[in-house]
Amino acid sequence: MTTHSLLILPGDGIGPEVMAEVRKIIDWFGSKRDISFDVSEDLVGGSAYDKHGTPLHDDTMAKAQEVDAVLLGAVGGPKYDDLDFSVKPERGLLRLRKEMDLFANLRPAQCFDALADFSSLKKDIVAGLDIMIVRELTSGVYFGEPRGIFNEGNERVGINTQRYTESEIDRVARSAFELARRRGNKVCSMEKANVMESGILWREVVNRVHQESYSDIELSHMYADNGAMQLVRAPKQFDVILTDNLFGDILSDCAAMLTGSLGMLPSASLGAPMANGRPKALYEPVHGSAPDIAGQAKANPIACILSFAMALRYSFDQGDEAARLEQAVESVLASGARTADLMGPEGGTPMATSEMGDAILAALDASL
Repeated sequence: MTTHSLLILPGDGIGPEVMAEVRKIIDWFGSKRDISFDVSEDLVGGSAYDKHGTPLHDDTMAKAQEVDAVLLGAVGGPKYDDLDFSVKPERGLLRLRKEMDLFANLRPAQCFDALADFSSLKKDIVAGLDIMIVRELTSGVYFGEPRGIFNEGNERVGINTQRYTESEIDRVARSAFELARRRGNKVCSMEKANVMESGILWREVVNRVHQESYSDIELSHMYADNGAMQLVRAPKQFDVILTDNLFGDILSDCAAMLTGSLGMLPSASLGAPMANGRPKALYEPVHGSAPDIAGQAKANPIACILSFAMALRYSFDQGDEAARLEQAVESVLASGARTADLMGPEGGTPMATSEMGDAILAALDASL
């Protein structure tokens, strides 16, 4: 039996609550499916700052570099709003992404049939939606230099630099094309080549990678602003969307709300292959720390549970077991089980955080 190493970083707010439900799922796979995990746990974000004076201790960073995968809950909260920018909780997450070189962020937007009415769009537009946004995560305007706030004459100016190298575009494009081969064989690359030189380079490199290695994949290009419009007009026209760091941040949040609730959406951030051939990886729910409901048993654990399903698929070569977990979630939702964020006019069975976790465990048992 192979034992996989997994570092769990619950973080702040509702992070520990949703992660507790994931621990149940991990234990289930160990006892019922003979998939063993060597799990360690540590601090990140505000909880790390409270103990160490930094949002990510060097020892924790070292652990993250050594394990097969990292699973993170959430970071941040109003308690830390007045901290210096360099030690804000979010800097811990950004450090993980940067030092692990997690350049490809996978953000699925899937609309479960039971929740199609929760979308702000008409049901027929979102029912059956299943798209994946691949966002470049470690370069672009969030990391480019020069950056900062400077004095210029008699006023201040804020500067951020959009910067991409050919190799940075090349590797994330390959990630998107490889993913498309496992899905619908279709990639739409989004940038602003009409007004940005970085967009021109982006389109040129994506075309080159496509022609050299992935001509079997259908490739299209779209300006990112039109892409945002098309996501709310006809989202099912897309399969894999490839885009840069800034546009990916915006477009993935737009796509997230097509599904009706941020509490449902997982994500994966993948890097270069390690010695075992698998990519370095960090998995996390899309939702934030939600400090307004922390400690009230109202948090929806499904996004964090589905993040673990992504880990099963992309880090542990357990695609069938990932599908088993996803189907368990779908069956629980179809039964009418609802956490607070999913309670709509049609009602449902209200469930606390731990009750939702238990219901998914029962569905997993029923799948055997």
